[in-house]
Amino acid sequence: MESHSTASREATRRAEAAAGLSTRLTTPEQIRLWARIALMLLLVVSHVPMHYLWRLFRLPSPWPRWFLGRVAWVVGARVEKIGTPLRRDVFYVSNHLSWIDILALGGASGTAFVAKAELASSPLVGWLAGLNRTVYVKRENRLGVAEQINQLRDALADNWAITIFPEGTTTDGKSLLPFKTPMLRVLEPPPPGVMVQPVLLDYGAVAEEIGWIGEEGGVNNAKRVLARQGSFPLRVHFLEPFFPADHPGRKAIAAESRRRIEAALVAALGHPLRPFGHDVAPVGYARDRAPPLAETGDLR
Repeated sequence: MESHSTASREATRRAEAAAGLSTRLTTPEQIRLWARIALMLLLVVSHVPMHYLWRLFRLPSPWPRWFLGRVAWVVGARVEKIGTPLRRDVFYVSNHLSWIDILALGGASGTAFVAKAELASSPLVGWLAGLNRTVYVKRENRLGVAEQINQLRDALADNWAITIFPEGTTTDGKSLLPFKTPMLRVLEPPPPGVMVQPVLLDYGAVAEEIGWIGEEGGVNNAKRVLARQGSFPLRVHFLEPFFPADHPGRKAIAAESRRRIEAALVAALGHPLRPFGHDVAPVGYARDRAPPLAETGDLR
């Protein structure tokens, strides 16, 4: 009876958060929140200087990847990597639930991300995103799309792995939105040797609790997640890669990526997907809505 009451209370809190209401934390939750923030700051001061030391000697730095993976652990994610991620010359295409996606994917593969240009000026998050070789795009600048595509081409030419979240927003782990295609123009035509690897992020039973959906702000979502008790599994499925030339055009590449991710998600859930239960802004860069913490790789 007590567990049913707890589940009902948590469902109510999630609904209130999705409606844009601030979540009130209990004293134990506040303690967990600040303990995790302290651990994350400790990781900043221990990892970032080492990154600069590696760069000083012109060595490839593993520290951003280690940092992201360890922050994911502090947040509570117990990441299980399924499949083999390609390390270079790869364009990851992933579903999107949370800002934790960035930590998990970056820690598991060392990928860089596509982010909106405003993130670069964010005090701490922008600085850390820059350490991880983030590619910035101006989503409201329709006339600058060609320039942004050239940025992505240059990044791929440097043998980076790059991740995009083509749903354009975060969902609840039970749904999959249509894939937007602007950033896939970099694959028209594909650079020599570059492959596309679809990725499924599976949060299992906690997907709806973790998911950043509806009208919830980024700060409130981070507060809720950092205050929650215990850990949770996060399975990162690196699906079978394919040559983009086998599916010419960005729409065909998006469709093939989505088909593979949907099949893997249905298999993980054990039942068909459901329609997403929240309004999604129409495709249009000038009308985007995205609080700061989850903007890395978020194309909404």
